[in-house]
Amino acid sequence: MSQAPVSPDVTSDDKLWALLAYILTPIVPIIIMLMEDKKNRPFIRAHNAQALVLGIISLIIGIVLGWTIVLACVPLLIFFYCIYLGIQAYNGKYNEIPVITNWVKNQGWA
Repeated sequence: MSQAPVSPDVTSDDKLWALLAYILTPIVPIIIMLMEDKKNRPFIRAHNAQALVLGIISLIIGIVLGWTIVLACVPLLIFFYCIYLGIQAYNGKYNEIPVITNWVKNQGWA
């Protein structure tokens, strides 16, 4: 996973919203999509799309694998990974999640 350098127009508010998008996914990314002033900011938009996809994947895995004790810890591990990604975003870095980032960019969401 590599982090691209941050552009100088990223504000502390952008960093905070990116952090919240990862930690409180998928609720906050949906809220950000409804906020006109936030959804068009490039830094927030890139992190928001990734956080939303990662949150939906985590929910699906939690529902499918939640009935087993051993595999139920997978969504918990994804949550810890989201915390790590949120901290990286708060430090002003663009995260690259191996499959999700490329898919989000191909869809034109980031």
